[in-house]
Amino acid sequence: MIAYIWPIALVVFANVMYQVCAKSMPGDINPLAALTVTYMVALLSSGILYFALNRGSANLIAEYSKLNWVPFVFGLVLVGLEVGFIYAYKAGWQVNTAAIVQSAFLAVALIFVGFMIYHEPITWNKLIGVGICVVGLIFINMK
Repeated sequence: MIAYIWPIALVVFANVMYQVCAKSMPGDINPLAALTVTYMVALLSSGILYFALNRGSANLIAEYSKLNWVPFVFGLVLVGLEVGFIYAYKAGWQVNTAAIVQSAFLAVALIFVGFMIYHEPITWNKLIGVGICVVGLIFINMK
């Protein structure tokens, strides 16, 4: 059971910290300059964790030979995600609203992405969930 729960717990914790960091970014720094430091820290952390968790079988060059297009596009996507949140907070979005609004839109979009790309079924429960998300967005954004 713990193997099922800990990854989601990590994602929730990391997302909370992510939003706190994005909201706390100094207002006078260019977000892209800040992200160069962010990605240097990510590079070092990933490298250290790779070698620490793969003792005895750590061959990073061999792993690189297995790459496809995904990590390259993923890197661009992450920059877009981070820059988008930083600019959203600079534009005045509240931390308790921005992430919720994007998550609701993301949930709706992923239902259709799952259907079109991965042939996952769209069920009545999912469609009702979309409706609930839309109603929730209306209430969250009411002044």
